[in-house]
Amino acid sequence: MKKTKNKPEFLFEKKNYQVMLIGLVFIAVGFVLMSGGGSDNAEEFNPDIYNFQRIRLAPLLILIGFGIEIYAIILKAKK
Repeated sequence: MKKTKNKPEFLFEKKNYQVMLIGLVFIAVGFVLMSGGGSDNAEEFNPDIYNFQRIRLAPLLILIGFGIEIYAIILKAKK
């Protein structure tokens, strides 16, 4: 009887995980840019919640991050 060690195999290659990490950074930066803009006084309206950063840039970065994540999952390793 031969004893063979079953070497655990990862689902993805190193390149996939690197691309996934880049996608997660894009998503995290998007959420950080979207946060804030509240007012200290509930009686006052703060128009800064509707600026370009929170309405256009942050959601775009989040969508790009999700696109990168999908690409990382689909990416095949070169053999």
